[in-house]
Amino acid sequence: MMTVRKEFDHGLEQLHNLLVEMGTFVEKALVESMQSLKTINVEEAKRIISEDPMLNQMEEKITEIGSRLIATQQPVAKDLRRILSAFKIASDLERMGDLSVDIAKVVLRMEGQTLIKPLLDLPRMADIVQVMTYESIQAFVQENVDLAYKMAKDDDQVDALFSQVQRELFSLMMENPRTISQASLLSFVSRYIERFGDHATNIGESVVYLVTGNRPDLNV
Repeated sequence: MMTVRKEFDHGLEQLHNLLVEMGTFVEKALVESMQSLKTINVEEAKRIISEDPMLNQMEEKITEIGSRLIATQQPVAKDLRRILSAFKIASDLERMGDLSVDIAKVVLRMEGQTLIKPLLDLPRMADIVQVMTYESIQAFVQENVDLAYKMAKDDDQVDALFSQVQRELFSLMMENPRTISQASLLSFVSRYIERFGDHATNIGESVVYLVTGNRPDLNV
């Protein structure tokens, strides 16, 4: 028979592995959705949308394992925080996956169009956010508060680029009303990427909460 602590540690390891798997999945979905946008690749966009339920299943598995651990092991202090943090991080990762799907849906709406301008700042935003996502999960794995704070600071660059993109697209719409439809869609994409960064920052907050017991507001 497995001892109670061993059983608990095994459950925590399962949660840990699932969160890392979700993080990898989400990073890939973002990269691929941006790639499909650059080339307006509708088939790629459809595939990204079709794979999203896998992420939802991983989140459900985390809820199931964590709930079972709370019910059977009655953890306290940091052990309980580990499980509560896992729930919150899984929820943020699931939302990040939804945002990649939202980008893919924009690609579907742009089928047959040509880009009104080369995409420069949107991919830059996505690159920063992808690194933030990786670092947020690494911060969780290593229980590294410094990395969580560093990653959250990168969100300032994302916010600055977001404002820049919004201004440029608005100018484009004013100059040429025929660009309004696509410029609006690209504006949505910038909002999705910006939100993606906010969710990565939320994961940083969960890491700080896990390690210290206090939840800071890193989205400022």
